[in-house]
Amino acid sequence: MELKPGMSAFVTGGASGIGKALCLAFAQKGLFVTVVDFSEESGKEVASLVQQENKKFHGDLGVSSAIFIKCDVSNTDDLAAAFGKHVDTYGGLDICINCAGIANNTLVYDDRSDGLRTWRHAINVNLVAVIDGTRIASQIMRSLKKPGVIINIGSAAGLYPMYADPIYSGTKGGVVMFTRSLAPLKRHGVRVNVLCPEFVQTNMAEQINRKIVDATGGFMKMEEIINGAFELIKDESKAGACLWITKRRGMEYWPTSEEQRKYLLNYTKSKRTITKNAFPGIQIPEFFEKIVVHTLSHNFRNATRLDRVRLRLPIEPQNVLVKIIYAGVNASDVNYSSGRYFSGSAKETAARLPFDAGFEAVGIVASVGDAVSHIKVGSPVALMTFGSYAEFTLVPAKHLLPVPRPDPEVVAMLTSGLTASISLEKAGQMTSGQVVLVTAAAGGTGQFAVQLAKLAGNKVVATCGGESKAALLASLGVDRVINYQHEKIKDVLKKEFPRGVDIIYESVGGEMFDLCLNALAVHGRLVVIGMISQYQGEEGWKPKNYTGLCEKILAKSQTVAGFFLVQHAHMWQDHLDKLFELYASGKLKVSLDPKKFLGVASAVDAVEYLHSGKSVGKVVVCIDPSYSQTLAKL
Repeated sequence: MELKPGMSAFVTGGASGIGKALCLAFAQKGLFVTVVDFSEESGKEVASLVQQENKKFHGDLGVSSAIFIKCDVSNTDDLAAAFGKHVDTYGGLDICINCAGIANNTLVYDDRSDGLRTWRHAINVNLVAVIDGTRIASQIMRSLKKPGVIINIGSAAGLYPMYADPIYSGTKGGVVMFTRSLAPLKRHGVRVNVLCPEFVQTNMAEQINRKIVDATGGFMKMEEIINGAFELIKDESKAGACLWITKRRGMEYWPTSEEQRKYLLNYTKSKRTITKNAFPGIQIPEFFEKIVVHTLSHNFRNATRLDRVRLRLPIEPQNVLVKIIYAGVNASDVNYSSGRYFSGSAKETAARLPFDAGFEAVGIVASVGDAVSHIKVGSPVALMTFGSYAEFTLVPAKHLLPVPRPDPEVVAMLTSGLTASISLEKAGQMTSGQVVLVTAAAGGTGQFAVQLAKLAGNKVVATCGGESKAALLASLGVDRVINYQHEKIKDVLKKEFPRGVDIIYESVGGEMFDLCLNALAVHGRLVVIGMISQYQGEEGWKPKNYTGLCEKILAKSQTVAGFFLVQHAHMWQDHLDKLFELYASGKLKVSLDPKKFLGVASAVDAVEYLHSGKSVGKVVVCIDPSYSQTLAKL
């Protein structure tokens, strides 16, 4: 949701602390604000400040751009009346912030009272009122049939114990789980998220033992909390999200996808899984077509030709015949056709000719050999073995990856998505609160790298060439897009990131590699996943000397790490499952290049198109358009 003048926000606990800061931040965007609090003097002061800020956006409206409502949020009737007055005044409700909260100064196990003024009151304000506020706000938003965002202010104390105030910690934990359980409201146009900051310098936080605050790195700036709230508002993919903000780690979504996978049901058992009944009529042909490398060359067109071959039957034991639906195109197709993927001398590599081309595909199991029991005919599968530029291919059963659907988006998750996911984890050792730079970011793998880095709670910088690519990256949530057609990458990094970049995901090579190495921070990690700029020189990919490399990384305790996907095959299925879960939940977007390549023969054109630098997103070849139409109907 983009914040625009004339929208309205309802903020409980708006007279002080985080609530006050959010009221003023909304005012700076031209929003109408209802300040709800029990403190009348402070609340009216905040409303007045909002009105002053709003003058630059609104002239004589005939209605105040901010109102204060005195309210005990633990009283359901009073809270409902406050919401009603807001809607009557501003004609709708775009944003609701449930921020009212109090501490419980008496340890519950030492409290001998009935708790009406202590721990029961804290529960009513911190948890029950949040539930009430969310309930009322969501009902209003749905009745108005307009998109709305609700942010519940939790606390880091809701993610881990707070021994000094178990009631506060327990109520905030309740807010977290209540909010996360409301993710399905997104289908009704209402997104509910929770913000969990550590220590911010507010009146409540001032009561905390300063030694505890200092041990966590000290108080955070209120600006960081505002940025977190605005991210939850603006990012349309965030629903049921919990954003944890600390001085030590920056912004981080909790739980991580790895933690989620411990309790989420396996999607492959869901109703979205395609069974053998979905594709009842796969006919096994006598002949089929495939792209075959006949000459070693980095010029893919010169190296390959389209061959019509006889299908070898019967299928050997422990093998599977797969009908290819979509095949992925990769920059390294030209390295493969030039023989660089094979060890040995040039003569030994040439002796392997001819060999099948293509790295990755999704398709349907057409037939299985003996001793194959775990894969059924009609099952959707992915493969990352050579020979995907073909109508059919034979694959050892152990090399197939079960997938929910044989869609082009799943193809993008294979070489491109897995490279990003595994390399950032293993080679990049990515955590959160870091600055991550992705080069050639609008390509097949770059789009995954920027999103995974952002989901991990990092500040993401991305390079690209062209307006359409820059627009794509902005839509994916990149914090700083550098379009090298309009500005120099070196100048931007030097000016805006003087301390350097913590992690660089580099796929260009050549001068870009040198630039990235110089931009790396102390203890930074440069992950090399490719060198596309060097693949198609006159003599193909030739090694380059990087003078002073050792001295540079030694001086700043830096790491330059190479990453080659085939050496991490044992991690493919787990990471593919994770990527699909993120995609299915709306947390990950998959961008496919709009240019259509239909039929096996078009793979050559697709490879050349990829190397032209014009592609935006993943380039995919539709091997069988008739089956892609069948998929679209499912």
